[in-house]
Amino acid sequence: MKRVSIRVEPFSTYLERRRKGPVFPVILAGETIYVSGLPPFDPETGEIRRLPFERQAEIVLDQMKRCVEAAGSSLERVVKCNVYCTENESHFGTFNEIYARYFPVESPARIFLCVPSWPGPFDIEVDCVAVL
Repeated sequence: MKRVSIRVEPFSTYLERRRKGPVFPVILAGETIYVSGLPPFDPETGEIRRLPFERQAEIVLDQMKRCVEAAGSSLERVVKCNVYCTENESHFGTFNEIYARYFPVESPARIFLCVPSWPGPFDIEVDCVAVL
């Protein structure tokens, strides 16, 4: 099976700047799309800065949507999401409300995992698997 790494701008550049190497937010393998978790890059600057949790969730889901679309698919074709979130009781309910806006009809399989912290000023990442 052929594997294709897809650059998605500006996220690829943001990742390379931070991780000092070629990092691809999307990998296409056959008919399957794998989207990496991305921190909530500020849409105006590309920086990662402390934002309200609601805004962080919107940003990471917008980024995920853009990555899936760059690979030739859509949110309707996402089959699995993994949500990684810092521990805070209110985050689960808040995230569910925002998530429902992105998946209003049928949501994909999902897991919501709490992590102790991130190496940066953010609270959430979401990765996913989609099909073409």
